[in-house]
Amino acid sequence: MTDLTSAEHPLPASLRDLFVSFTLLALQGFGGVLAIVQREMVEKKRWMTQEEFVEDWAVAQIMPGPNVVNLALMIGGRYFGLAGAMAALAGMLALPLVIVLLLGLGYAHFADHPGLAGALRGMAAVAAGLIAATGIKMVPVLKRHPLPLPFCVAVCGMVFLMVAVLRWPLAYVLLGTGIPTCILTWRRLKP
Repeated sequence: MTDLTSAEHPLPASLRDLFVSFTLLALQGFGGVLAIVQREMVEKKRWMTQEEFVEDWAVAQIMPGPNVVNLALMIGGRYFGLAGAMAALAGMLALPLVIVLLLGLGYAHFADHPGLAGALRGMAAVAAGLIAATGIKMVPVLKRHPLPLPFCVAVCGMVFLMVAVLRWPLAYVLLGTGIPTCILTWRRLKP
């Protein structure tokens, strides 16, 4: 584990810093905030390394609830315990909740407008692009994974096939690939 107090790995200054940072992240995340969280936490603020982000994201994925909320709780808890987790959670949810409620009211009024329907369909492509870009940015971490790179690429391909082509439920994909991969990685890391 890296030294969390080093200049290369600064800490959030306060609970307020944590709250404001996650509020700003949430406000940028229309259609998906993962790419933005990765860029802010790893590249800009440097609160975590790319490896820490990938590990935490993997845990956030398998926990119940929204992935990015799980990640916010984990990051906040890492630096300030329960108070940090609650500050990060409040930042992710408070102002975005107000905006979503206001947008919902507006949508109810203009739902039949064809321009609005077209705009919402167009945002689907943006969301898909954000997810794909984040996945591509995580590929270099596979090179440092304890399992061989070809094996990791094969697992990624199998997961893509199961989810995108076969449309298997996420629980089956996690059980079928996640558990065996975790066991193999654990065996590789075991002294």
